[in-house]
Amino acid sequence: MPATRTTLQPYRFAGNTAVLTGAASGIGEQLAYGLADRGSDLVLVDRDAAGLEAVAGKIRGAHPARAVETHVADLADRAATTSLAERVAADHPRLGLLVNNAGVALGGRFRQLTLDEFEWVMDINFRAPVILTHHLLPALTATPGGHLVNVSSLYGLIGPAGQSAYSSSKFAIRGFSEVLRHELVETGTGVTQVHPGGIRTNVASSARIGSGVDPAEIARHQAAFAKLLSYPPEKAASEILEGVEKRRTRVLIASSAKVPDVLARVLPGSYGPVLEKLTALLAR
Repeated sequence: MPATRTTLQPYRFAGNTAVLTGAASGIGEQLAYGLADRGSDLVLVDRDAAGLEAVAGKIRGAHPARAVETHVADLADRAATTSLAERVAADHPRLGLLVNNAGVALGGRFRQLTLDEFEWVMDINFRAPVILTHHLLPALTATPGGHLVNVSSLYGLIGPAGQSAYSSSKFAIRGFSEVLRHELVETGTGVTQVHPGGIRTNVASSARIGSGVDPAEIARHQAAFAKLLSYPPEKAASEILEGVEKRRTRVLIASSAKVPDVLARVLPGSYGPVLEKLTALLAR
């Protein structure tokens, strides 16, 4: 039988607990501040212990009534991720929001990467969100009104050369999100997939480079790509939280995500040359 469709009411931040990965910097840091401002208690996760405590300290100072819990974890470690998920599930039998935001990048054509390098990206960007969602889904669906956010990417909309691992992981989380959106609507739980464009964060600047990539090629591409990272992370976070409140299924952030999305729809088999010319123009 087909699932019963449920109209979801706006998400209520106040009084709910939000779990957020990648909370120590970038979009995640700004999401943590925005969630606290909107009245959410927080469970913050990152591998950067010092950065995580700095963010938590700012929130505790600005919002002393908020419960702010921190967990230092490397999401590339399956056992550590599973342990984290089980602990949070045991401590929080009811959750309002899970934001799978943590992510890493890896540059290089497929033939320039090792399988270990490829799997490292998939572990953090895809497997970790799957593990966390699997263990925390009972808490999210314990009462109607919960919400799940999976942060994909511009490269979850298009697949340019040199992004085989990253794009694969982001297309995977996009597909995972779309399936869950259809499966969870009957429980009163919403799902939003987020596709940021050129956000001014350290994900791209701290990206690993495939071991088979020529160093000269690395420097050239990093210099060009840095020019495209201009969208403020605090603005991106605000748009994500607005999307959550309004139960939007997709949030595309910045023209650098919206334009390629249109290209991929209009020219699904031949957008590559057009995208390369557009990127070169913007990177001048």
